[in-house]
Amino acid sequence: MGTNGVLKLRADDVIEKAKHEYEKKLAPITELMDSLFQKKEDLEEVKKLVPISTWYRSISYKTEKSWSCQRRVVTKICYGSDGLKMRHVVTSLPASKIPPSKLYTKKYCPRGEMENRIKEQQLDLLADRTSTQTFQSNQLRLWIDSWAYVLINAFRQHCLKKTSLAKATVGRIRLNLLKLGARIKISCRRIIIAIASACPYQDILSIANKRIKTIPNTG
Repeated sequence: MGTNGVLKLRADDVIEKAKHEYEKKLAPITELMDSLFQKKEDLEEVKKLVPISTWYRSISYKTEKSWSCQRRVVTKICYGSDGLKMRHVVTSLPASKIPPSKLYTKKYCPRGEMENRIKEQQLDLLADRTSTQTFQSNQLRLWIDSWAYVLINAFRQHCLKKTSLAKATVGRIRLNLLKLGARIKISCRRIIIAIASACPYQDILSIANKRIKTIPNTG
């Protein structure tokens, strides 16, 4: 849920703690930069490198009309170079079972990550394009998109680990590694795919090619 004045007021003490913690981490860097530079823009760039202070707080909250009772709201408070940022999650899990930080990071964030994977399949592979006239043809389209996602995800896990594309989206992998201009030569014994020598991802392509050959053929 979004931030409102009541939630911000009830988390005021934690906001002050997060602000104080960030300013405490920033102070020695500010003193050093003031002694070395005079331009304020240099200091602003350095502020972005200071880690954000993150705090969590459980709040009992009830709306004026829409909620029939008070509910637990877990608030995430971040204070950094861009100022204060707050996020709120409504939950029925009591504080005695799970603390606010664990609820947010272990319960809520993985759920959001799962939704990101669904969005990735829909946007990058057009899995929501079911515009044909029959159910069977739309189902086939969804199957093909799902197979493509499974294949690219397996390619990402097995062939791109410890590279700059290890956590890339399906759309970025398609754009950088699969949608390449190349010259294809077919002979009786082999197929040669020649990409441009200026290809910026040829080192990753070489690594992926070596790794994909080591994957066992399960039949």
